[in-house]
Amino acid sequence: MTVLKTLRHVPVLLALVGLVHCDGDSSSIDGGGGQGGNGPPEALPPLSRAPLTTDERLDPVRTQDLTGVKDPRLTDNVIALLEDGYGDYNVVEGEPVLRRTLDDSQAPSPGANTAMITRFVHLADTQLADDESPARVINVDSPMGLTGGAFRPQEGHECRILNAAVRTINKINEDSPLSLVLLGGDNADNAQANEVDWVLSLLSGQSELECDSGADDDPIAGPNNDPKDPFVAEGLDVPWVWVTGNHDILNQGNYAVTSYADTYLSDYSEVGARDWSQPGGPVVVGEVVADAARAGLSSSEILTRVRSDGDGHGITAEAASSGRAFYQVDIAGADVRLLVLDTAAPLGSAEGLIHRGEVDNFLVPALDMALAAGKYVIVTSHHASGQLTDGGGFGGVAQDDAVLTEEFRNILGEYPNVLMHLAGHTHHHKIERLVPSEAPYTYWEVETAALADFPHQMRVIEIWDLDNGFLSIRSVGFDYQTENDAVAEEGRSLGFLDFTSGWQGEGRGDPNDRNVELYVPAP
Repeated sequence: MTVLKTLRHVPVLLALVGLVHCDGDSSSIDGGGGQGGNGPPEALPPLSRAPLTTDERLDPVRTQDLTGVKDPRLTDNVIALLEDGYGDYNVVEGEPVLRRTLDDSQAPSPGANTAMITRFVHLADTQLADDESPARVINVDSPMGLTGGAFRPQEGHECRILNAAVRTINKINEDSPLSLVLLGGDNADNAQANEVDWVLSLLSGQSELECDSGADDDPIAGPNNDPKDPFVAEGLDVPWVWVTGNHDILNQGNYAVTSYADTYLSDYSEVGARDWSQPGGPVVVGEVVADAARAGLSSSEILTRVRSDGDGHGITAEAASSGRAFYQVDIAGADVRLLVLDTAAPLGSAEGLIHRGEVDNFLVPALDMALAAGKYVIVTSHHASGQLTDGGGFGGVAQDDAVLTEEFRNILGEYPNVLMHLAGHTHHHKIERLVPSEAPYTYWEVETAALADFPHQMRVIEIWDLDNGFLSIRSVGFDYQTENDAVAEEGRSLGFLDFTSGWQGEGRGDPNDRNVELYVPAP
């Protein structure tokens, strides 16, 4: 593996935590407005490139420290970890696309007239958090355990990270057109009104966005040099489709929002929130500035907000009213239909839940209609089939009418036009060949890693007609680009630090789960 370039970001990150002020030329990162500026922020220029991981990859300099000895909630520890290179990475050669067939046979040779049917991006698990909210539970964070996602040192930067992802997707679309962007759920982190609004602004575009709550913070004096400064949210150049995850509708992704309504609006943090009025945004317990924009939302209120934005992003009136995001979307110009399932458990639990009535009244009829219409089907949900439960896990209530893993797989396996089930939730790249126990058709299940956590990647997915009796699903990962955006780059360094310091798990998966071409017999 050839090392192409090594990046170190310690001076900029020390400025971020308020110990050093960078007085050098900041023309490449200064938006010209916002806090400390003389006018509104200016949009960043378009990216010059957006390489896929077949071209190049980002590889941490440090190996993961499984002891998790330095807690990244502590500012001094972050500084020490950065000085030791825990946020550094190398740009290295890309890796190839591996071929996989449903029966392990040799991949078929393409015919003379192959044609791309559709091309889209899967963007999963942004988990955009209001890190200053009293509803946060930062102090239960632990190294790679069940509560390992309670705090991310980069979470204050997540707005800028998502904006960088949007800029990258727009460049990919410029290079070769995309049909749409499909979200993977857990778009917001805590079912909080301002978090949902920030996600909508970032994906649809806004001339001035400030991801700051409570007090108007400016950790580093001047415009566009810290994560609490206003900036231009670029917005996607292609349509995008909403998928609901457990964090979108549940407090901390586990509990019913109604049980914590007062906590969201409180002026006191009991379990830890960040205070960006202090250098480095330390974690504090105690008084915080209350903010009505932090209100917890019901699932119906969230879907109504999404439906009111732009083209509605797939949300139907029925979905908004019921609070359950089940709908179908035909991809323009392609014989491909997305069947979107809502597997978040409304009463609580991080794991997946789908009710018998939702299968009988939506999934099966939708599959029948797609087959009759000659449509290929991509089933998509936040949870993969292996995470479907009765809803009785931690924070939840068991449901007698839950449809569980084996039955769900058998339902999809009855349809030869089902290409794959596409999911998120686990925060790692994974691809599984599913062989239903009582149905005739084998199909692919594809999980995409999280934008929120290492490796902070998305997938470009292409469906091809190979003109030989087969279709292929080509899936290639890519990293968000930070050209001219030092704040987003700071966020990446902190995200890599969270992984290499042992406080976040491995999400890259096996090479067989990353860049792949998956073959499917044409129905």
